[in-house]
Amino acid sequence: MTCKAEDYMTGETAWCPGCGNYDIREALAGALAELGLPPHQVLLVSGIGQAAKIPHYIKANGFNGLHGRALPPAVGAKVANKDLTVIVESGDGDSYGEGGNHFMHNIRRNPDLAHLVHDNQVYGLTKGQASPTSEPGMKTGVQVEGVTVPALNPLSLALVMGAGFVARCFSGEKDHLKATMKAAINFPGYALVDILQPCVSFNKVNTHGWYKNRVYFPEVEAPQDWAKAMDLSRQWGDQIPLGIFYNKPHQTFGESRAVLKGEPLSNRPFNPEELSSLQNDFL
Repeated sequence: MTCKAEDYMTGETAWCPGCGNYDIREALAGALAELGLPPHQVLLVSGIGQAAKIPHYIKANGFNGLHGRALPPAVGAKVANKDLTVIVESGDGDSYGEGGNHFMHNIRRNPDLAHLVHDNQVYGLTKGQASPTSEPGMKTGVQVEGVTVPALNPLSLALVMGAGFVARCFSGEKDHLKATMKAAINFPGYALVDILQPCVSFNKVNTHGWYKNRVYFPEVEAPQDWAKAMDLSRQWGDQIPLGIFYNKPHQTFGESRAVLKGEPLSNRPFNPEELSSLQNDFL
């Protein structure tokens, strides 16, 4: 089956004009098309938020989870059908705030999925309060005197936790974003792509122009140097590096469990009566 990027675009969006989510959506549609993935073989899983509306706007299987709970159903779907391409699409608050525990522990498990985080450094759906990645000093309608705690660094955290694929992109660099998405989707294991994007309504600091004046592409000859990846992940301010900082596969969740090898669980015969003995244990 041959698909074009426009084949994955569906529905009218509810994002503000100028929102970085538009570029992310276009890049994702292009990545899926270039990978030759038919919509019925792709599952997009999200939580709650502006970024989490992506499953409504991409023609593929979609699932909206609870706030911060995108990863559990995504992992469950991949366990049930290992042949399914599973992509988690959610924002910085959803992924790193409410979903911070799932973020850390699924890096440990290393399920085979791509986690694309729309990082606009605010909670865009709930009117712009600070998120885990908001910088100190940022003033919002809730943080009226400015954010007083350091920003979470999701890339450094992912590297420390043992993630095999760690990347940073910018929504304004769509070709690079699309290429990185393709690499993350093809990566065997958990792949994090933190995507910097402007929120034109609530974040008046980290604008498209602010990012454009700071992002650059460092030379990374072989992204398997953990120390170099950590150094790049910690660069922030006048210069913000983009790219795949680390790409080193290791044993996945599916590979570590014999029962998941071979035929996908979803294709295996199932007899409800075989569960009787297990259910009786709880009576």
